Amino acid sequence: MYQEVSKGFTLIELMIVVAIIGILAAVAIPQYQNYVLRSQVSRVMSESGALKSALEHCLAEGKLALGTGVNQCDPGASGSNLVSGASQVGATLPVGTGVPQITDPLAGVITIVSTFGNNASPALSSGASVLTWTRSLDGTWTCSTDAPTNARPANCQ
Repeated sequence: MYQEVSKGFTLIELMIVVAIIGILAAVAIPQYQNYVLRSQVSRVMSESGALKSALEHCLAEGKLALGTGVNQCDPGASGSNLVSGASQVGATLPVGTGVPQITDPLAGVITIVSTFGNNASPALSSGASVLTWTRSLDGTWTCSTDAPTNARPANCQ
């Protein structure tokens, strides 16, 4: 007797697999984009927040003007591909990078303003979203941002 052996998949089985992959992609892609958005805001928050200690050091030494000269404050901001803004101390930045902008002189209320740009997500860079660290007169730092609500870290509203 002849016995028929089936090899491969039927068309309906392949169509079911394609439909399942399509459904998973429809859910996964927006979630991944939200993840990228949140991670970029957190990264800029961390990068700009690192400048706080350098500024506190400058204030403790009485250096109130930004620059690289004697008795000037160089916060040591390095270029980020998620931020737009020129160096305030005359440093040459790599192409496609920027640094946060700091209030100059360092007196009264001090701000570190990071404007999203360059390689930041279009949800951040197209609307020129910013993340701001503000130092009050009593030395307390607070973070605020106008980034989309779903991308804001819990301690930066």
